Amino acid sequence: MEYARLGRSGIKVSRICLGMMSYGDPEHRKWQLDIDAARPIVRRAVESGVTFFDTADMYSNGRSEEITGELLRDFFPGRDDYVLATKVYLPMGPGPNDRGLSRKHILASIDASLRRLGTDHVDLYQIHRWDPETPIEETMEALHDVVRAGKARYIGASSMFAWQFAKAQHTAAAAGWTRFVSMQNHYNLLYREEEREMNPFCLDQGMGVIPWSPLARGLLAGTRDRDRFGTTTRAGSDPLVEKWYADAEFDIVDATRAVAEERGLSPAQVALAWLLGRPAVTAPIVGATRIGHLEDAVAAVEVTLDEAEVARLEAPYRPRPVMGHG
Repeated sequence: MEYARLGRSGIKVSRICLGMMSYGDPEHRKWQLDIDAARPIVRRAVESGVTFFDTADMYSNGRSEEITGELLRDFFPGRDDYVLATKVYLPMGPGPNDRGLSRKHILASIDASLRRLGTDHVDLYQIHRWDPETPIEETMEALHDVVRAGKARYIGASSMFAWQFAKAQHTAAAAGWTRFVSMQNHYNLLYREEEREMNPFCLDQGMGVIPWSPLARGLLAGTRDRDRFGTTTRAGSDPLVEKWYADAEFDIVDATRAVAEERGLSPAQVALAWLLGRPAVTAPIVGATRIGHLEDAVAAVEVTLDEAEVARLEAPYRPRPVMGHG
């Protein structure tokens, strides 16, 4: 495993982040694993050198945080041996204040997350989306207070327009508040619109990029063919695949498979190696419901694609509508 600083911050993370959304209550999502099924995968991740773990309060209505906290306590000797990230914004109850980025919701949510995680702090506290109903000044001051209280070491953001991210950073800087150190955005071989503004902005300003859905909800791992038939539980029960990715994207999938076959690698290893080689990218957030998924991700860190292979993978891409901000 390789390790890198998260942007220009001082914290170092493994170049693969294990996304913990896959672990929760199977009654909530059929493809989610309970704690017993998740245990061997997380154990293998730790054995492979993964030290970076990402979850969110709303994943499986909080159960993901509970599983994450318990397994990390089981597999690491101490709290300082891993980097723990979670998120706030999406609904956690039926009330009007059970969502968003108000001061009220942020301060209540960090305490609830810490209780579920069984720890006194998270390393990276992220806003899950942009909140158009709350002044950014209120959000950034509340996040600063979370850091000052020792409940989070750093703050990050996820999936918004570059102008919004720039506004948030400027607001914090002008007031002397804590600034974001990372952007968790939708970025993969099938969706590269983040290369227009967000990724260059992060590179220029020293924020780490930790992409979600690096395998395009499994498409780049070969879980679906052109007839749209899913070969996994996730692929067969995920309507966002149909919403976000069209048949045209299979030209990119085919190119990925071809390069993988020539190199003796899996398509997932090639797709992740491409992402790991992109400017500003620190660590893709990889979901794993099988040991093989994790092993592919870890192996991708050692793969270097040459210029001709990168060109083949990128050539079929066509501009896309913005997706993943909602």
